[in-house]
Amino acid sequence: MSANPHDHAAEEAHTGPIKNPKQLLVAVFFSFVVPIFAIIGLVYYVVSEAKPAGTNSPLGGLTEESQQQAVAARIQKVGMVDIRDANRELKSGEDVFKAQCTTCHSAGVAGAPKFGDAAAWGPRIATGFEALLHSALKGKGAMGAQGGGDFEDTEVARAVVYMANAGGGKFPVPQKPAAAGTEAVADAAAK
Repeated sequence: MSANPHDHAAEEAHTGPIKNPKQLLVAVFFSFVVPIFAIIGLVYYVVSEAKPAGTNSPLGGLTEESQQQAVAARIQKVGMVDIRDANRELKSGEDVFKAQCTTCHSAGVAGAPKFGDAAAWGPRIATGFEALLHSALKGKGAMGAQGGGDFEDTEVARAVVYMANAGGGKFPVPQKPAAAGTEAVADAAAK
């Protein structure tokens, strides 16, 4: 006979479950086509559950007006450009105080020092003008940045000086910084 014994059981152990081309086609079908249909079914299930019952529109059962509001909210601008006259006259500290600061600082709302209260303003004035201005520009406690207003930094600084001086401070009123081109013209005229 032969020198190598041929074990039929060992040969079957090394072969895979696919023994003919028909089994290969069935395995390919179940491996690729069935998962694709499962994914399509899951997507359909997820999408169909997101709609409110009884509606076919993508915006659900909203009225036409609320649909327009929803669309407007989704496509609103991310930012704005506010063009201002650079040469406009800056508001005084009193004007800024009346427009923005009086709501809280006249009544002492949320711990804000009352206008003209030397006892409340004393410790704050002791920290210096820069600290007061920083608090006004960046916000502190319940007060938002710039007190929630829409003023230039110099105008906010004027309001800080107005309130602090009414409370016993002696800060000079800030002036509008000169433009770079204006300084060069002034220097040339002086020479």
